[in-house]
Amino acid sequence: MGRAVRGILLLCVRQKIPGKKARCLYVYKTRKGSSDTKYIFQFGRILAFCFLGEVLHAVLPLPVPASVYGLVLLLAALTTGVVKLEQVKETGTYLTGIFPLLFVPAAAGIMELWAEMGQLLLPILIAILPVTVLVMAAAGRTTQALTARNKKEEADHD
Repeated sequence: MGRAVRGILLLCVRQKIPGKKARCLYVYKTRKGSSDTKYIFQFGRILAFCFLGEVLHAVLPLPVPASVYGLVLLLAALTTGVVKLEQVKETGTYLTGIFPLLFVPAAAGIMELWAEMGQLLLPILIAILPVTVLVMAAAGRTTQALTARNKKEEADHD
């Protein structure tokens, strides 16, 4: 019995020779029961929202980056139930895990411009340090408030 194959079919040629099977060429091929294509479709969904963000950025005259539009659209789709969390969860978790790696090209670009940035180092530090402290304090306070609220809700249910 032949193995069951699924995937994205590019070309399939059936031979008229008795006893010979059809020869098929797949762009992406997996065995039946494999979940590899799930990740491709999850990534495709995320890319679709990135593309919609690019379209909104081109159409709307607001100074908002396209990535922010895409994230807001994805958040709206997740909260309204248009997209289920299971439809993007594994790929989203993977992309979040490799997120620091995506900053390497930007860091390399900064290293190339280090001589020009040396003159602006003091103003950059004056801008970055207080904002970093404020963001850390706000994140900590928000986490404390949410933790306290969750503990209170758990105590009310008991």
